[in-house]
Amino acid sequence: MRPTLVTALSAVVDKPLQPRARHFLSGLSCDELQFIAEYVGSCILDSAFVCGCSREQLAARIAAFQQARQAETAACSADQEHKMILLLEFLCRTGAQQFSMPNA
Repeated sequence: MRPTLVTALSAVVDKPLQPRARHFLSGLSCDELQFIAEYVGSCILDSAFVCGCSREQLAARIAAFQQARQAETAACSADQEHKMILLLEFLCRTGAQQFSMPNA
C-alpha cells in the first residue's frame, strides 16, 4: 500500500517537483501517508477551490481539517499533531498549496 500512496501523492505535484515529493513521502509511514492522502483527497472532492495560500493559512486550514476529522471519528491518535506538521511540510515543500480547504 505504501508504494501506491507514494505514487499517487507524488502525482498530484507539478512534474519538476515530483522527485522531491517522492523522496519526502518515501520516508513516511503508511499511516502518515494515509493522513496526507485523506487531506488531499478531501480537497479534490470537496472543492474546486484553488488558491495560493501562505504557510500560515495552510496551517490554519489543516487544523480545521483535523478538527472536522476528529469530530467525525471518535478516534484521536496521539500523533495527530505530528501528522499535521508532516502534511504542512508536504504541501509547502512540493508547492502543493493549491490543496487547501476553503474557509468555512
